[in-house]
Amino acid sequence: MPNQFKFELLHICKQTGARRGQLHTPHGTIQTPVYMPVGTQASVKTVSPDELKAMNAEIILSNTYHLHLRPGEDLVAEAGGLHKFMNWDRPILTDSGGFQVFSLAKLNKLDDEGVVFRSHLDGSRHVFTPETSIAIQQKLGSDIIMQFDECSAWPCDYEKAEKAMYRTLRWLKRCQSAHTNENQALFGIVQGAFYADLRRECAKRMAETDLPGYGIGGLSVGEPKDIMYEMLNVVCPELPKDKPRYLMGVGSPDCLMNGVLRGVDMFDCVLATRVARNGTAFTKNGRLVVRNARYARDFFPIEDDCDCYCCRNFTRAYIRHLIKAEEILGLRLISIHNLHFLTSLMQGAREAIEQDRFGDFAEKFLSTSGRDNW
Repeated sequence: MPNQFKFELLHICKQTGARRGQLHTPHGTIQTPVYMPVGTQASVKTVSPDELKAMNAEIILSNTYHLHLRPGEDLVAEAGGLHKFMNWDRPILTDSGGFQVFSLAKLNKLDDEGVVFRSHLDGSRHVFTPETSIAIQQKLGSDIIMQFDECSAWPCDYEKAEKAMYRTLRWLKRCQSAHTNENQALFGIVQGAFYADLRRECAKRMAETDLPGYGIGGLSVGEPKDIMYEMLNVVCPELPKDKPRYLMGVGSPDCLMNGVLRGVDMFDCVLATRVARNGTAFTKNGRLVVRNARYARDFFPIEDDCDCYCCRNFTRAYIRHLIKAEEILGLRLISIHNLHFLTSLMQGAREAIEQDRFGDFAEKFLSTSGRDNW
């Protein structure tokens, strides 16, 4: 692994075993544990790069599947790569497109070679293989790239889960062979659906590859949260202690706390901006649905002690008015607040780990906000 991708484990919480670290990349150092805002199509919906920096977002995620379909990786490469194309000079992670291929596209064929599918946009035919995914991500120029994997659905029978897990391991070897850009760190992905023995076997084999980092995929796909936590309890102890662990597609505040408790370092999810577009804000007391009539004459900010741009300048009544009037500013303001809420929550988590009190921090947050009120 190139030195520019060094991961430093700075502290382990004596109270819980939660991890505090930092990951060095060519575009800056990422403090972990970290929440990554999602810019699926090279844009975090309704939020500008400057606004993301103001809330101390250190890394964002973009999507290989979507960028391949529109505008195409060749155009992004012509623009100078994803960082220049979207004017973001901090780290970027791109996922492999595997999850979207299996969840959005109309599959025509799946075998050991790869996946033939039709675009959800226009029905055009495409082929993704491990080599294709790596080639696209190398043209995009992200700092961290993900292997192409097969993501099992929920529920999934044992035979299908086992087949997908072993195919993911075989595809990892092909991704490693195709990966030639030393300015990008390739992460593997642990699969195995909801079967402890498969997850453990996959994690052990992943650990033998000595990659710069490891994703944990195929969770938060509809299963109960206690099952997800059970799988994290199985997987995390099998992964190298000196490499970052990335729980893919998970970003509700309660799951962030429970993931950190189990040794996860990196998270991403579209939830913060998705619920914002429905008029819902995150607060320390749980969700607050600003569009509700009870806030029509509420002249207080979304959260009194929040220092985000939204809460410093606007009231619930005004934001509700914008939502009801279908003014885009309303969606922008709640999105800014929700993303700020998650980046601040992770900042608080890092400080609590350093002070060996993360268990108290997580318990207070979960008990105040409602353990599953997300």
